[in-house]
Amino acid sequence: MARLRRAKKETVPPRRGASIVELRDVTKVYPGGHLAIERISLAVDRGEFVFLVGPTGCGKSTLIKLLIRELHPTEGEVVIAGRDIGKLSDQRIPHLRRNIGTVFQDFKLLPNRTVYDNVAYALQVIGAHRAEIREKVPETLRLVGLSTKLHNYPDQLSGGEQQRVSIARAFVNHPPLLLADEPSGNLDPVTSIGIMQLLYRINRTGTTVVVATHDHAMVDKMRRRVIEMYEGRIVRDQEIGGYASDESTQEFAMRMRAEMGVGPEGHTNGEPQESI
Repeated sequence: MARLRRAKKETVPPRRGASIVELRDVTKVYPGGHLAIERISLAVDRGEFVFLVGPTGCGKSTLIKLLIRELHPTEGEVVIAGRDIGKLSDQRIPHLRRNIGTVFQDFKLLPNRTVYDNVAYALQVIGAHRAEIREKVPETLRLVGLSTKLHNYPDQLSGGEQQRVSIARAFVNHPPLLLADEPSGNLDPVTSIGIMQLLYRINRTGTTVVVATHDHAMVDKMRRRVIEMYEGRIVRDQEIGGYASDESTQEFAMRMRAEMGVGPEGHTNGEPQESI
């Protein structure tokens, strides 16, 4: 049976290799009091492929935004490659994001630029030389299967092809970390398979890949590490897992009550409550 790990307060679960991502007792409360993430601790190793799953509103997108410092944690530390990014000056944030590729559900392509120019733009903004751009862009477009679409515009592409351009743009600089927020959410099942296979191929180059997804079938098929969130907490961290836990709904509810110090009648048992 797959080994389960739970993140405890102020504790990062031990990992086998050097971590590229660490969340240390992180809480995020939005203005107005909405609690999006509550006391999460986790670590992701360099070179891992991780699925982040859970129902809509459980905190997956908030976690992704914390990793690129689009949001600040209310409490706790977000550490990328050994550095607490909460302590970075605003001037250093662009440098952080150059080392993190990000793929979104809605592609975010520039409509008035060709496929080649959309991907090249990611290199231009970091000051890459023209020779480097001429080498890396066609190479990356071959990797994602779009070597014949260099001069097409986004509206001339299918949804799957547009997402491949988005992935190429995120990966062209060969970042050590790639984050994908529902990358197959707008795509049909067959196209989704191709997108996940592409992300796996990128992972095989040594890039750490974290995918937030609702794609049950693909998570079940790929059998990679699965981190499941529920109401802002991590409720499962499984080395080789499927989308759903092996335990029944009743077993899950009983475990949740026990770990939160809540008795079968809904009352606390008098012991200190502990985060999951």
